[in-house]
Amino acid sequence: RLFRRHPEAIANACRFFERLSFSLEDLQYQYPDETVPGETPTETLRRIAWEGAARRYPQGIPDKIRGQIDYELALIRQVEYEPYFLTVWDIVNHARSLGILCQGRGSAANSTVCFCIGITEVDPALTDLLFERFISVERREPPDIDIDFEHERREEVIQYIYRKYGIEHAGLAAAVTTYRARSAGRETAKAFGLSEDQQSALAGAVWGWSASALDAREAKAAGLDVADPTTRRVLDYAAMLMGFPRHLSQHSGGFVITRDRLDEVVPIMPTAMPNRYQVEWDKDDLDALGILKIDILALGMLTCIAKAFGLLERHYNSGPMSLARIPIERKSVYD
Repeated sequence: RLFRRHPEAIANACRFFERLSFSLEDLQYQYPDETVPGETPTETLRRIAWEGAARRYPQGIPDKIRGQIDYELALIRQVEYEPYFLTVWDIVNHARSLGILCQGRGSAANSTVCFCIGITEVDPALTDLLFERFISVERREPPDIDIDFEHERREEVIQYIYRKYGIEHAGLAAAVTTYRARSAGRETAKAFGLSEDQQSALAGAVWGWSASALDAREAKAAGLDVADPTTRRVLDYAAMLMGFPRHLSQHSGGFVITRDRLDEVVPIMPTAMPNRYQVEWDKDDLDALGILKIDILALGMLTCIAKAFGLLERHYNSGPMSLARIPIERKSVYD
């Protein structure tokens, strides 16, 4: 009816849509090239790994470590993850240049290369670690390097990432908050016209972060008549809402960084916090498309340790301290 004067517009629209064949599988994610002039990413990673090994082992690099570095670099080359390692290395380097304490956690601690280039602080020579827990050709899963930063200074690192890559190429991952018993009960009660006191009483009857549906017990505890049809509807519809998405929130620190424009791969949106942007997909969506994320996490204990290092330097002339420099198994460390 709208196009009755232009019937050819409908035919053209049909021809246009018949030619569209887009699928989410067509999305090709390109990780940024992290290159140093005159070097390939492979050459850069190899160079900084051996330079780091020389710093980590000033008395000479043990044969076991030499063999492990060669083995890991060959495997990283095979799966073509050098740019990812170089991105993490650059972020950690920048944080340390600002005096921000940080270190990699999780399976990255199985990597000798991660230790040598400064991403982790635990010497793999002291334990028998399994690199394949971190990267495996058989699994073909991207590496997952989580980095903890002092919680009071993590925002400095986040803003550095935005400055380096721009909002066109970097954004935080989303987290999907779903309905649980308390939120489902409160919002369903509101929709059915229960008073604010009744809404609060029903939500307050739920213990903790319950994932179980509301039932007669919570209704009675809230002073509602279980036989009343409205109460029954509230309980039934609240049960239907359980597990449904309620809203998007920010991931605790997962960054998506792309070579192409980020908004050509995934929708982006500003967050409530100024100068922050996030993608509209959560970690499961990103995993399904093979999109790498780097977790920039905040850890309060690192802030405590950084302050302790400051006290040691100020009162005991300890010199610059780092996690890797803490003497192992010395009684004073534990005291």
